[in-house]
Amino acid sequence: MIVRTLLADTSELALIGLKAILSDSARVEVVGVARDAIAMQAMLVRHRPHVVLVDHTADGFGAQAIRDGLKRSKNTRFIAITPDPSTAALMSAIRAGVTSYIRKDCDVQEIIDAVTETGDGSKFFCGKVLDVLRKASFDVDRFLAEPLSCAPVTLSDRECQVITLIAEGKSYTRIAEELNLSSHTVIAHRRNIMQKLGVNNTAAVVLYAVKNGFISPNKFLFDRIN
Repeated sequence: MIVRTLLADTSELALIGLKAILSDSARVEVVGVARDAIAMQAMLVRHRPHVVLVDHTADGFGAQAIRDGLKRSKNTRFIAITPDPSTAALMSAIRAGVTSYIRKDCDVQEIIDAVTETGDGSKFFCGKVLDVLRKASFDVDRFLAEPLSCAPVTLSDRECQVITLIAEGKSYTRIAEELNLSSHTVIAHRRNIMQKLGVNNTAAVVLYAVKNGFISPNKFLFDRIN
């Protein structure tokens, strides 16, 4: 699926850079560039992008602009991209409806992965963003968890692929190669999977994979024989 993406920022340099980065991805189509909140709202209605990549700390692009945008285009998902977010800024953005959060100093592939993975329906938080919350002694797992309900744990298609390859004993590098992702993205997926499952180590992820049919326990027997 081609991910239609709208860029929103007051920085001309940031907009030029992001457009250049995303234009190199076969899966991303930049449908518009908004330099103020009014333009962003109009482009949301006109283009119905899958994803908006927005610096919510830029003047006019705050929490209210995101909430207004979600009302205008309910199926659009917002990715916040900021230079160095504070804990308060992170919380404000996520509560406003931001799905994913990365920093402007993330590497090129991680920015592309954030857009494509969010467009595919996943949440994406780069490690640097999660570190900000952890260093502030903030309960990241609880904050990022889905609302409490009786519904079963749901994993995206990409997360199912990652959990299967983890259970098969593949390294992050090998998983990244097989799925055409960066190692940073694979690590982010592993972190999100562990948060959803409520576990804190790889062994528990493997056990979940075996119990839920992602991989046959016989594989481990065959591996030992070989």
